[in-house]
Amino acid sequence: MTAFELPAPAKLNLFLHITGRREDGYHELQTLFVMLDHGDRLHFEPHSHLDLQCDDPDLPVDDGNLVLRAARLLQEHTGCRQGARLRLQKRLPTGGGVGGGSSDAATTLCGLNLLWDLNLEEAELITLGLKLGADVPVFVAGHSAWAEGVGERLTPVFMPEEWFLVVHPGIAVPTARIFSDKELTRHTPPIKVPASLDRGTLDSLQNDCESVAKRHFPPIAEALDWLQREAGNARMTGTGACCFARLAGEQAARQLLPRLPQHWTGFVARSKQISPLREALATLRARQNSGTS
Repeated sequence: MTAFELPAPAKLNLFLHITGRREDGYHELQTLFVMLDHGDRLHFEPHSHLDLQCDDPDLPVDDGNLVLRAARLLQEHTGCRQGARLRLQKRLPTGGGVGGGSSDAATTLCGLNLLWDLNLEEAELITLGLKLGADVPVFVAGHSAWAEGVGERLTPVFMPEEWFLVVHPGIAVPTARIFSDKELTRHTPPIKVPASLDRGTLDSLQNDCESVAKRHFPPIAEALDWLQREAGNARMTGTGACCFARLAGEQAARQLLPRLPQHWTGFVARSKQISPLREALATLRARQNSGTS
């Protein structure tokens, strides 16, 4: 296949419960993922070897980047000797809790599976993705999902498309800092997937990482307070640092965006039942099958 481009969409955790800790140190979770129509982008083209370029000078372009690690993992798993030139356009903040690196890795796996004509099934890509990070599988699956385990046991759920304002208060949060805190709640009783994932049910659930994140990183508390005043229903996603609020529609979200405090950044996005990555892959496969470039 010739060169093509794919999205690496953001995600939100609409809630996050920590229900236990395993012997290997990982935490058992329950969460609800929704995909957004905003994110990074990856350009793929055939090349003699693996080469990564990125428009963010602060990000590594060696094996410290999950994109290259995902590509090498796929080569090792399949014995593929092909290369690729990969160009990453970063729009999502590092350490923001919106899945930037994990989404980039998932898009790499899916894109190279297509570029190299490997024909791996989704389940196999999900298994590979888990080796790169607990959030990678949901991006490979590419749909709204109730997640358990370390985040890899996914149950597809239907969620209505909604508009969100996502705020980044200008800091990066190391996930390990949150999960190593002695005061982190680790024994929230597990719940069953609610029969109805209505707004009232979701608003009654919380993010167990939020109180710890606010204590370690005061800008998160400030962002949550601002969003609560301006929009209500403010939440933190993942382990932070991004916070979000649901808005009545696109116009309401875009009117609020310019009012962000100067030292913060943010974006408006719509949740998607099927992720932009999955939609783009379907379009590319259809072109490939029809013989068009």
